[in-house]
Amino acid sequence: MKFLVFKKETLLFFVSIGVVLVSLSAWFMLKAGDTTVFNQQGNKNIREIHMVTAEFSTKMKNGEEMEAYRWDPGTIFLEKGEKVRLSISGINGEEHPFNIEGTKIKGMVKKGEETVVPLQFDKEGTYRLICEVHSDRKHNGPMIAYIVVD
Repeated sequence: MKFLVFKKETLLFFVSIGVVLVSLSAWFMLKAGDTTVFNQQGNKNIREIHMVTAEFSTKMKNGEEMEAYRWDPGTIFLEKGEKVRLSISGINGEEHPFNIEGTKIKGMVKKGEETVVPLQFDKEGTYRLICEVHSDRKHNGPMIAYIVVD
C-alpha cells in the first residue's frame, strides 16, 4: 500500500511540473511576436498623439447646471524639431474652432469627426492650444491644452 501512495504522489508531482512547463512554453510562444510600443515611432519618424474634446458637467446645490470643456490630455510634450501628427477626436461639444498661440495653426474640431494637425516646433517653449468658443470660464472654459516643447 505504501508503494501505491508513493507512486500517486510521484505521478501528481510530475503532472504538476508538466502543467507548469506547458503553460510557460505557451506563454513564451504567444509573447514571441510582441513588440514594445513605448515611445515607438512609425510613419517615417512622425509620432502620433491622440487627443479628445471632453465635457464635465454638474448640478449645483441651487439647481444651476455648470459645464466645463477640456482637451484631453491637457498637456503634451514634444522635442524641438520633432514631427508629430496630433489627431483630435470630437467627442463632446458640436464645434471647437481652435488656434495654437504663437503660430499660424488654426482649425476646427467637430463632434464625431477627427481633425489631424501636423506639428513641428523649431523653438522651445510652451504653446497653448486654445478653443475659441470656450476661451474663459464665462464660456465654459478655458479650454486650453499646453504643448511643451523641449
